Amino acid sequence: QVQVVEAGGGSAPSGGSLRLSCTTSGFTSSTYCMGWLRQVPGKRREGVAAVDIDGNTSYRDSVKGRFTISQDNAENTIYLQMNSLQPEDTAMYYCAAARSSSCQYADLLSRSAYTYWGQGTQVTVSS
Repeated sequence: QVQVVEAGGGSAPSGGSLRLSCTTSGFTSSTYCMGWLRQVPGKRREGVAAVDIDGNTSYRDSVKGRFTISQDNAENTIYLQMNSLQPEDTAMYYCAAARSSSCQYADLLSRSAYTYWGQGTQVTVSS
């Protein structure tokens, strides 16, 4: 059974840092495309960062230089290190996974690329 579980959300002041983790089971995360997406009420879910099966990473423009996605293949875990947080980063953050057969040419910053989703973890940044 495929499971994706996020952890590490919480509150931080503007300029602060948080690290999110995403632990997977039922599949080997290094053979899947993995992504972090976020959503605020009333808005579309948007891609934040992603890593493909070759380890290539991609980021939305607004987080480049502040967020870093990384993998620990031995632990089937991916991370999102978020630095220099801003109030506009406040959102529910979701970890998502897609099989290599379907994600090879997908836009990994689009929610449509993903098949498996976690329940989400809230990130709140105060000004």
